[in-house]
Amino acid sequence: MMIHSLSGPSGSGKSTSALQFAHEQGIEAIIDDGILVIKGERVAGTSAKYERNTIKAIRRAIFEDEEHKKEVQEAIKEYDVQSILIIGTSDKMTKKIAQKLELGDINSFHYIEEIRSNKDIQIAKFVRGTQGMHVMPIPYKQVEQNIFKRMIQRGFEIFSKNKEKLGETTIVRPVFHQQTIDISQKVYVDLLEYILENYKGIAKVDSFHFTLKQLIPSIYIVIYIPYPVDYFVVEKIEELQQYISHQFLKHFEFQPGEIHVFVKGVM
Repeated sequence: MMIHSLSGPSGSGKSTSALQFAHEQGIEAIIDDGILVIKGERVAGTSAKYERNTIKAIRRAIFEDEEHKKEVQEAIKEYDVQSILIIGTSDKMTKKIAQKLELGDINSFHYIEEIRSNKDIQIAKFVRGTQGMHVMPIPYKQVEQNIFKRMIQRGFEIFSKNKEKLGETTIVRPVFHQQTIDISQKVYVDLLEYILENYKGIAKVDSFHFTLKQLIPSIYIVIYIPYPVDYFVVEKIEELQQYISHQFLKHFEFQPGEIHVFVKGVM
């Protein structure tokens, strides 16, 4: 069996990226937080996200429970798995899981920074840190919804580059994740309005729009630029985009996914 490891900090988007990454690498199965996922669906195991405290969640994720371990081992044999991706917060954790499941040595180590942009990782960490959202790489129908009293919702459908559906994710807020910070969308809008009002490279703001589509902030701005145009317009617009990104990073520790600036005219 070929064994792969994917590691990265908690909340960096490993589970979100797992299905597509496994498909691109030709990996049949995924071990994530105590569950075995094959073809986008859970076939064995119990998720650590069902646990009521962090210690129990960690023990579940590294297969400390003998019955849990045997269930997943038997499923790996039943499905004749020839390649598997183990997800964890570090190489040490993925090695521990491989050892517990008696899979052998890990052949290939991968890291979240290699498959996700720094911007995507920042947003994922922000969502985890403020809203306590965790992603499970299995369909909504397979999640025991009565366990998650505070929040459970459908995530994203995952497709290959050839538009083949690989599976879907579910967003949950586990019981053990107690601390959350709710930030009103008006806070983001107020910061953006302040930036635009005080930015010297803008003659007038015609309109702007801020959205949080699929947890990824997108900004659309329509502006007039100052006359005379004795400067390189594209360069000035890029400076504005970079400044907005910097301010969001400074105040919220993440950058918007998209910043679209439309020049309507000259004033």
